Amino acid sequence: MKRLIHILFGWQMVLSMGTLSAQTKLNPNLLLRGSFDNSQHVFSKQKKGHVAFMGGSITEMNGYRPIMMEWLRKRFPDTAFTFTSAGISSTCSTTGAFRLKRDVLDKGPVDLFFVEFAVNDDQDAGHSREACQRGMEGIIRHLRTHNPNADVVVTYFVNPGMLKILQEGKAPVPMAAHEEVLRFYDVSAVHLAKEVAERITAGTFSWKQFGGTHPKRPGNALCSELIGQMLHHAWQVAPSNPSVKATVPHPLPEKLFNSHSYVAGRFLSPEKAKRDKGWKWSEPNWKKLSGGKRGRYLGFPLLHMEKAGSTVSIAFEGTAIGAFVLAGPDAGILDFEVDGETKGSVNLRHHYSRGLHYPRTVMFAHDLDPGKHSLRLTLSAKANSTGKSAAARILEFCVN
Repeated sequence: MKRLIHILFGWQMVLSMGTLSAQTKLNPNLLLRGSFDNSQHVFSKQKKGHVAFMGGSITEMNGYRPIMMEWLRKRFPDTAFTFTSAGISSTCSTTGAFRLKRDVLDKGPVDLFFVEFAVNDDQDAGHSREACQRGMEGIIRHLRTHNPNADVVVTYFVNPGMLKILQEGKAPVPMAAHEEVLRFYDVSAVHLAKEVAERITAGTFSWKQFGGTHPKRPGNALCSELIGQMLHHAWQVAPSNPSVKATVPHPLPEKLFNSHSYVAGRFLSPEKAKRDKGWKWSEPNWKKLSGGKRGRYLGFPLLHMEKAGSTVSIAFEGTAIGAFVLAGPDAGILDFEVDGETKGSVNLRHHYSRGLHYPRTVMFAHDLDPGKHSLRLTLSAKANSTGKSAAARILEFCVN
């Protein structure tokens, strides 16, 4: 709490921006698109609001999220806010698209949605441009199918590799991919990464001051200042505009990537799977397993197997199938069959899972014909990259 007070005190200017002119020129790294009239109307006229934050560890940590929550409370002091924190460390936009329903939408229509996945799509998932787009379009379109009035802010955070690319005048793959989606759906973005790169190049800021990939107080305060500037600019006209009398649905164009994006992503419980002997639906004996464990994944059952050869199958309906897994030091290889035809293997091991039971989403198929399908998994006897065959632990199946 003391740390948060210091953060807020250091950015009183951000929390009290009420006198800027409507003609104030926006920082070019604030990519204001479309309108934020809907959230402004709900917050100021209906005196309520559901604000959600989704991303990886940058969202989960005590960083920009609590600063923006306080900023909104000060901006709309008579409004009863519901805040949903849906940040989960290590998760990328692919996982985000599948957990959106459970972690955000099931809690009610969202009026203002903050998203960050650029860093995780880069260093955690190592996504291709296409994979970045499938996840981000899935999130944006699913959100606005659920509530067409939802306003959205996507923020691009930065890691050292992405910073170097930006300083060379290029765009990191996740940012370029996400931008294509956001421009298509007329969604606003705060290019914090580019702002930091420009300030560091100009000698007015440093990476140390920013605080690194997981920003410290100055980095999170800078992020919040930029978001606040953009929202203030968008909202300052609306209260005096007599035409703003009700919320208006945002346009929802045809899909950018047809059926390949995860626009109807959802989790399917592994409890429903048909298991051969060897696969278990229970909590693993974590005490006997090497590697770090995060508390959010303890205390409940999951689908797991520690010996090669046994199979598990599940029926699903949709166009894509994958699994949200915990990949630990003993992570093995899953052989898969979809409808008995599409066959392949996925190595569950991740470079971060050497000493941690690491959460990640692996996809078996993403371009199926709409309809009913079946998935069959076998823990392979083949050695993974460590020379060992080992375990599989599935938290959720991912269906689109």
